[in-house]
Amino acid sequence: MEIQDLTTVVLAVVVAIVGIIAGYVVGGRRSVGALLKKQQDEGQSALLEASEDAKQILDNAEAEKAAILANADSDAQRRVSEAETKISRRRRDLSDEDERIQRRRKDLDNRMERLEQRDQQLNKRQSRLDRKENDLKKSEAIMVERLEVIAQMTIDEARQQLLDSIELDARNDMARIIRQVEAEARETADQRARSLIAMAIQRLASEQVNEISVSVVHLPSDDMKGRIIGRNGRNIRSFELATGVDVVVDDSPESVTISSFDPVRREVAKRTMAKLVVDGRIHPARIEKLVEDTRAEVEQIVREEGERAAYETGIHGLHTEVLKLLGQLKFRTSYGQNQHAHAIETAHIAGMIAMELGADVNIAKAGGLLHDIGKAIDHSVEGTHALIGAEFVKRYGGKDAVVNCVAAHHHEVEKECVEAFIVEAADAISGARPGARRESLDSYIRRVKQLEEIANTFDGVDQSYALQAGREVRIIVRPEVVDDYASIQLARDIAKRIENDMQYPGQIKVHVIRETRRVEYAK
Repeated sequence: MEIQDLTTVVLAVVVAIVGIIAGYVVGGRRSVGALLKKQQDEGQSALLEASEDAKQILDNAEAEKAAILANADSDAQRRVSEAETKISRRRRDLSDEDERIQRRRKDLDNRMERLEQRDQQLNKRQSRLDRKENDLKKSEAIMVERLEVIAQMTIDEARQQLLDSIELDARNDMARIIRQVEAEARETADQRARSLIAMAIQRLASEQVNEISVSVVHLPSDDMKGRIIGRNGRNIRSFELATGVDVVVDDSPESVTISSFDPVRREVAKRTMAKLVVDGRIHPARIEKLVEDTRAEVEQIVREEGERAAYETGIHGLHTEVLKLLGQLKFRTSYGQNQHAHAIETAHIAGMIAMELGADVNIAKAGGLLHDIGKAIDHSVEGTHALIGAEFVKRYGGKDAVVNCVAAHHHEVEKECVEAFIVEAADAISGARPGARRESLDSYIRRVKQLEEIANTFDGVDQSYALQAGREVRIIVRPEVVDDYASIQLARDIAKRIENDMQYPGQIKVHVIRETRRVEYAK
């Protein structure tokens, strides 16, 4: 601050000197003496004013210095006061914390005293219990001694006598059962021998049956088998109920087997299982959804196969329902021969014979293509497949000659045209070629169909499926009609009906399933 004031004084002196020189230059014509005197007077005045300004500046600097010192003292006192306040507050907090610690320590001491008292009480109770246990053991020993005296035998002797008595009774029962079994064996020896022979023959022919009644689905790994079975068999049970097939999960590496006499069901099940394996999400709701989608897919295949058969044989103008039924023959076999391929083959053979004999080629081809169309619905309509097929073709606008070819190819009606003879001959040629058919399959189909028909005749039956090559029939009943007790009686009645009406090797398992489902929607 003092340096700044001194600079101001110096500037004032310089200004005065500059003024004197300027006055000297301007008043050049004045006398030098008068001009100098005047400039001296002005310089002295300027010096006096500068001195007074410097003094004033010094006074101001002293006042500011005193004010700054006073402010510093007050700020220091304020900070000291705040620090003392914080220290006193912290001391109070420490004192409160110490009091709390002291109280907690007293509480812990009291709790330890109570625990010690409780431990002493438990020790006293344990001592009393030990004394009572010793007294009971002594009493038990005394009672055992008294019982041995009364019975005049030891514990080991009594145990041995009881075992001897039980063994004697068991030997008597075993001898009686053996005699009964031997008597029954002598009475049913012939019948049992015939059943064993029939079962052996059936097993010997299993290779032919497996070729058309079993499908194998390959898996990416054996771990997938556990997911297919599900928790407590939930997934595989839902799959079998939804598709009506039997799923065999055995030791075959990375594969499961699907078995069913109905090829349509088997195809739906095979495609559904393949989709589940690829998708990986296997649970009952997903299974039901994929089964519905696969059924729609198979229906589309049926339509396409019907159209393909008509296109390959050159038969045009067939009704949509006829084509649909014709496509269902893709999944139908007779004596081991695929009926869709058999129908196309018969149509070609009949057309060639008709051309050589000069008959109507179109009538012969149409009769050959449709001659076995009744086999697609013979399981749901009464009558032979020839008459059923003829009635169906007639209903949807078939020509009279074609209808006669279909109805007469098994001599059930009289042949009215030469094309009917040609169709019968073509059918025989297609079915008689080496390796075309196997009679065992047709018998098997009839047996499993008869199983389902017998089950469906009982009240309360919703669905029935023949499984395990006709060795098991699975029956689903309506829970609102058949209760648990009625389901037991129903299984017995169906088993008796099968025994009376059918001839079969071995035994047939009747499996009645009653399941209740409730569905609600949260809105």
